[in-house]
Amino acid sequence: MTEITPAVLAKDFNELNEKLSKFVNLVSLVQIDICDGKFVPSISWPMNHSDQTSVERILNEEEGLPFWNDLDFEFDLMVLNAHKQFDFFMKLGAKRIIFHLEAETENSFKEFLESMDPYYKDNIEIGLAINTTTSTDKLEPFINYVDFVQCMGIARVGFQGEEFDERVLAQIKDLRLKYPELKISIDGSVNENTARALLEAGANRLIIGSALLNSHDIREKIKEFEAL
Repeated sequence: MTEITPAVLAKDFNELNEKLSKFVNLVSLVQIDICDGKFVPSISWPMNHSDQTSVERILNEEEGLPFWNDLDFEFDLMVLNAHKQFDFFMKLGAKRIIFHLEAETENSFKEFLESMDPYYKDNIEIGLAINTTTSTDKLEPFINYVDFVQCMGIARVGFQGEEFDERVLAQIKDLRLKYPELKISIDGSVNENTARALLEAGANRLIIGSALLNSHDIREKIKEFEAL
């Protein structure tokens, strides 16, 4: 059965709560897209500084992420040099964290991965995302320090509903050839028209946003994708 992970992009905590509520009792994990307005033009919770009360309450352990008793969370960090804020994102409640290779401009990123606390290595998954224009060869120095790779299916990241970029298919095939056991997620423009080709290319996980949120029956739509 194909692993399906819903993706949500929320400008504030209320929108995050509303979108996450749609997936309770349907899946075990949801991806939260986090955009900083620097690496990508869009800004989302918790990087939106006009909505900091919810962030402070979570950091102070006064509350957790919405539905934290029912769901685990994967943070897709479209954030410039996100590894420097790793502790912050962990305190918010991440089970998986994805760094974007193109956003990590500091030489310290590899050292960060190499020296990660063993507790985190044992309890969370670390992923590394690449854009459709990035050579898969760029992953080689980091591949032994991550649990999976996320290929982006769109050219403009940080937005939902973008047009599919077919260059991702060649990336997935190349990664599957180089690393037969690698977990490969695909995020961006995953829908009824693209999902089968992505899986045939070698993807293990489908990260799906608009195709689920715009569906009249999310439960049935998830089942359709799982059956591919």
